[in-house]
Amino acid sequence: MTALISLHNALFDMVERAGNFLLPLFARFTFAAVLLVYYWNSGLTKLGDGIFGFLSPSIGAYSQIFPRKLEAAGYDVSQFGLFEWAVVTAGTLAEFTLPLLIVIGLATRLASLGMIGFIVVQSLTDIVGHGATDQKTLGAWFDRLSDGVILDQRLLWIFVLIVLVVKGAGLLSVDALLRRKAA
Repeated sequence: MTALISLHNALFDMVERAGNFLLPLFARFTFAAVLLVYYWNSGLTKLGDGIFGFLSPSIGAYSQIFPRKLEAAGYDVSQFGLFEWAVVTAGTLAEFTLPLLIVIGLATRLASLGMIGFIVVQSLTDIVGHGATDQKTLGAWFDRLSDGVILDQRLLWIFVLIVLVVKGAGLLSVDALLRRKAA
């Protein structure tokens, strides 16, 4: 029995050491595979015309971020002020910048914290602003269904990002390269 326990411990000590190397890499891969294109496509819908389109967001940007306020303004974006423009512009830039930083592994912990905040705000906007309160979209934890878009799926997204906040980007990242250069 002692030999079996020793074998078990030796085997899973190796798995744990490999996990410290592989877990951040797999978390970044999972983020890229599942969410990178999702967020970039969402960001593209918010861009205005021209090369500086991010500085003049589309009406779609305002409708996604301030749906009730836009409706109350009769869909006239000119009634919005500097605050709304800044929120929409920052959100649009974040949809491009934060995922890119995570995928290449640069400032990964901060970018992951930013994405967690982004997902929380996105979820609250979906619930409060867009009224996504039906059971199918909202979902519920600890039920028999795992397909709720907001509570179920986004909890998994946030978990992947928490792994990156805790573990960092791993050895195959710009963060690790910069750390090696500094040392």
